[in-house]
Amino acid sequence: MQRIAVVAFAGLLILHGLIHLMGTTVYMKLGRIEGLPHKTTLLSGRWDLGESGMRLFGALWLLPAIGFVLGGAALLAGHAMWVPLVVVTTLLSLVLTVLDFSAAYAGAILNAVILAIVWLGPVLRSRLGG
Repeated sequence: MQRIAVVAFAGLLILHGLIHLMGTTVYMKLGRIEGLPHKTTLLSGRWDLGESGMRLFGALWLLPAIGFVLGGAALLAGHAMWVPLVVVTTLLSLVLTVLDFSAAYAGAILNAVILAIVWLGPVLRSRLGG
């Protein structure tokens, strides 16, 4: 049972990382994704970054994309480094998703879930005898 949970969580991390590439694609104007329009503002239009600022914002989305994929792979490989990598990556992802909450609210919620799983994982394992 524990191995199934590890594989499922690693898959969630990797998938979340790949979804971050949507932000990179749209915010850097590398392509179009239906339902995720390009814009130059964050915080519900209150902060105008302009085109250059938005390209930088899009580039920042690459960091959690890489971090989540590496974190999921490290978890599957049994490396202890997955925990700090996933925590730092999730916090960065949370900042990015909150800045564009109207488009990325689901990602912000998922980041909160990931942090809860990482935090509660050791407690659950000890109580379930794993």
